[in-house]
Amino acid sequence: MNTTHSLSLQQARHLHLAAQSLLRAPAKRAVYQDLIACISRMSLLQIDTIHVVARSPYLVLFSRLGDFPQRWLEQALAEGELFEYWAHEACFIPRADYRLLRHRMLSPERLGWKYNAQWVAEHQQEIADLLQQIREKGPVRAADFSHADNPKSGWWAWKPHKRHLENLFSAGELMVTERRNFQRVYDLRSRVMPDWQDAIHGISEAEAIHQMLLNSARSLGIFRTAWLADYYRLKRAPLNAFIAEAQAAGELVAVNTEGLGAMWLHRDLLPLLETPLQATHSALLSPFDPVVWDRKRALELFSFDYRIECYTPAEKRKFGYFVLPILHRGQLKGRLDARMLRKAKQLEIKNIWLEEKTRVTARFVVDIRRAIERFAAWQGAESVVILNMPEALSDCWPALWTLA
Repeated sequence: MNTTHSLSLQQARHLHLAAQSLLRAPAKRAVYQDLIACISRMSLLQIDTIHVVARSPYLVLFSRLGDFPQRWLEQALAEGELFEYWAHEACFIPRADYRLLRHRMLSPERLGWKYNAQWVAEHQQEIADLLQQIREKGPVRAADFSHADNPKSGWWAWKPHKRHLENLFSAGELMVTERRNFQRVYDLRSRVMPDWQDAIHGISEAEAIHQMLLNSARSLGIFRTAWLADYYRLKRAPLNAFIAEAQAAGELVAVNTEGLGAMWLHRDLLPLLETPLQATHSALLSPFDPVVWDRKRALELFSFDYRIECYTPAEKRKFGYFVLPILHRGQLKGRLDARMLRKAKQLEIKNIWLEEKTRVTARFVVDIRRAIERFAAWQGAESVVILNMPEALSDCWPALWTLA
């Protein structure tokens, strides 16, 4: 007879953070393989190019690995440990999971704005010529082609070659073989993955969706059924059938969580129920971190109402352009709006907000200051300036401090 485990809300939070490698601070200095393992554990590493502080993929990794050479991410892509494609959004994905996304490439018209079948039909010759150029002369960037004079912004304002490249990428004809200054370098799939054959290596869409849901369950660690499909943006996933099958196979275990009710726990985390979990890690998270990218999940699990506002008009923002959630020992206790002043080698924090019930203890003050200092030093800052902060912190911190 199966017994449903009963968990406190804090236990559920700790289990999720353990699955995301955010429960405890790194035990040692990171090595290259730690980066690969970290991305595999998350299943996906979302890509965003905003650079007011560190770009999001690096920040997500830093919050888990600590200080690491940023070139490792480009190295992993260039060496084929990772590939890029549409998963949650544009993501770095472990190469072993290429088969899970292949069905999307074979039916790119289902990707919405990411693929324009009409454009492809109307520009068949130019696209064929572009492919021939890449075949004969090697990989290209969008920057290798001149830009048409177009005052508009957004996808529809891309120069024709950029649109060709992106459509070919979505259709799986081109892959990103490396990044130069974080710009995509495109090459033929046949050169990046010469051994791949759909008939031999491919799997059905149903099999792929099942495995993506398993990946999501493992990476979330603990979840409500309604949270699961968002991880890979699976709009029509057969969730109830998957849950029943995964539970029967022993992949998932039913748990009951204080305040949240019925949930599912991935079997990898079962050993963690045997000993009390202690959260010791404090860090600044990316707005695109898996812990907060699902607003509903962050609100339900952490009581943290978070919205990414960098794409919101300035006059409609509640907090700021690039607001970083503050993780403190198992809870999301605040957020800060920051930018890196690279010429001045200074991290500028425009404002800090604490959640309503946050207790500003001595440990909290020390932990968060250290987290800010580590974050700043990793980006090459020599000082930190805080323009606005809660009175409870202004009594403890100077507005400007120099890093040791």
